[in-house]
Amino acid sequence: MATLLDLSIRVDKLPKEKFVKGKPKEVNGKMETPIYYNFTVAVNDDTNDWGQNVSAFDSQTKEEREAKKQKEYLGNGKVFWTTGTVVAAERKTEDQKETARIEQPMDDLPF
Repeated sequence: MATLLDLSIRVDKLPKEKFVKGKPKEVNGKMETPIYYNFTVAVNDDTNDWGQNVSAFDSQTKEEREAKKQKEYLGNGKVFWTTGTVVAAERKTEDQKETARIEQPMDDLPF
């Protein structure tokens, strides 16, 4: 783990039309459809006057970014612990997932 942050989101500012329905699934014997909201979190190098260096805003489409649409800020926060190292996440391909599964050692088996 490289970084932990606290973040407060203004839920009253979340545009209802941007909520996304997930795939229905069974939870405790009942079918439920999860609801998601996509937002972007930025960790800044500088701290503002309130001791915050994290901001969250509504995710934008490529077209919105290219049109220079103004960001809709949803909340702010701060980094409260870090090792000083943050790396970009990379999506694994199916080939990489299969290789990773095969190469895992089996030393931790209880028998």
